[in-house]
Amino acid sequence: MTLPIDLSPLYISLATTCAATIATFFLGMAAARLMYGVRGSLRAWIDGLLTLPLVLPPTVVGFLLLLLLGRRSFIGHALQQIGITIVFSWPATVIAATVVAFPLMYRTTLGAFDQVNQNLLDAARTLGASERVVFRRVLLPLAAPGVIAGTVLAFARAMGEFGATLMLAGNIPGRTQTMPIAIFSAAAGGDMREAFLWVGLIVVISLAIIRLLNRENALRRPAHNQVVSTLAPAPVTPLPVKLDETAPSATLDIDLLKTLDQFELKVKFRAGKGALGLLGASGAGKSMTLRMIAGIVAPDHGRIVLNSRVLYDSEAGRNIPAARRKIGVVFQDYALFPNMTVAENVGFGLRALPARERQARVSKQLERMHIAELADCNPAQISGGQRQRVAIARCMAIEPDALLFDEPFAALDPHLRRQTEEQLRETLATYNGVVIFVTHDMEEAFRFCTDLLVLDRGRVIAGGPKHQIFERPRTVATARLTGCKNIVAARRIGADRIAVDAWNCELQTMDQGLDALTHVGIRSHQVVFQPTADGENTFPCWLVTTSEAPHEMTLYLRLHAAPHAGEPPHLQADVPKELWRKLSVEPQPWRVKLDPARLLLLEN
Repeated sequence: MTLPIDLSPLYISLATTCAATIATFFLGMAAARLMYGVRGSLRAWIDGLLTLPLVLPPTVVGFLLLLLLGRRSFIGHALQQIGITIVFSWPATVIAATVVAFPLMYRTTLGAFDQVNQNLLDAARTLGASERVVFRRVLLPLAAPGVIAGTVLAFARAMGEFGATLMLAGNIPGRTQTMPIAIFSAAAGGDMREAFLWVGLIVVISLAIIRLLNRENALRRPAHNQVVSTLAPAPVTPLPVKLDETAPSATLDIDLLKTLDQFELKVKFRAGKGALGLLGASGAGKSMTLRMIAGIVAPDHGRIVLNSRVLYDSEAGRNIPAARRKIGVVFQDYALFPNMTVAENVGFGLRALPARERQARVSKQLERMHIAELADCNPAQISGGQRQRVAIARCMAIEPDALLFDEPFAALDPHLRRQTEEQLRETLATYNGVVIFVTHDMEEAFRFCTDLLVLDRGRVIAGGPKHQIFERPRTVATARLTGCKNIVAARRIGADRIAVDAWNCELQTMDQGLDALTHVGIRSHQVVFQPTADGENTFPCWLVTTSEAPHEMTLYLRLHAAPHAGEPPHLQADVPKELWRKLSVEPQPWRVKLDPARLLLLEN
């Protein structure tokens, strides 16, 4: 008569695997959370230690555990004094399985955390969320697929553990004999039928768990194939961006220093009424300045004061967290939480309010931004312009003392950009806080902002009213950033006269205030075509080539003589198409005047 197979390895394996998976889940999550904020060489060393059981042979891991927990070890001896023995017991199987499965849970979870868009976490902080809330409501839900994958891997690794378990727990039937050890024992004893049975059971259990978790993961994945496009753009009336004159004046004083990889960022300015634009090329330090103001990045030195409230003072050791600064940030990618609806996004920063008041404020902002119809939609289901409106509504809902816009229109097409810009004008018309607007688009800065601050490689090179910055830039970098296309080296040869070797001419000037003159410039739309050769700074010119735009033509001109093949143009002139039609039928040379009042005298 054949004796039935002893099923204790199944019960032991399931109990061990479940206990080890639970322990690994919490330990791996905690380790990943702690390591998520660590950077530099320290992270590499700690990470290496935590993942060491993944690369070591299981028998080596088991031997090290035996040295650590065995009867002759300090820990083992101490435990024996209180009647606890670890080795050759069921807890030893759990410990062995936990140690070898831990690196998979930890590394997979950490990788999932690293994949979450950092702007989403920063947005949550600027909306008043504590680090605990950021983790629970943003980081963990968005990293959930990776966490689930880590749990599956940890479960499978714990169920298949053999070497470390054999070293630490031994092969005691009914106590520590798990299914992998039962397979080894059966195969060693020549009972291949029993070995195949245990192998098949392990495969079936593993596949069932993986299938169940994959199905759960699929159910959690939001639909991305439905895009709401039925919301008609709301008509808006262009309004100036200004503050309510009856409200107290809002002020933001900045004096900051931050050492970056490429340069040292040093900014000092005051923002008050009207929108202040930070204008500069990509990488000039504009966005970093905003992040320091918001509290997302700490400066190396300096001071931030908003409405007489000190947010940061390096000398006093004061650094108010982003969650308590009451500064709203609209990020370039909008940073909407994909695991929340539009209404939940707008209400994210209002968690402390009673439910009725929170709902009323959310509804008010959705109505103001003309997106009430989208309240129950997922961010993946709405257009870029609609997402931008949601991001603005979310910031306005917390009633911030300052609003920071980091190139908010960069991802929009030109038509939608102007439309959304006017919508933002309407929204800010009655806003009484500080507004700072980052852009590298000089036309956008001119349309939207009252004052400008021009940054170049971490330094403020110009600041003041926008008309002054555009009409009289003092440096080459400022002139280029504000759209001047014609800039060449020049030298002064008289009080009101300069020589321009690149254009082979001398020019009469009106501005005598710049002693360190190195260049001269003239904007392409200020090149004037004359019917005669009379007047100052008037020269014959020939057409080199053209470039057509919808409403104007760009003409590339060479002065003094007809161009030979391969010779570059001297000047770029932008003219309306009506003027181009007249010029195109006139014989060359034409005549251009470089108006002395329009010349930009510049220094490096």
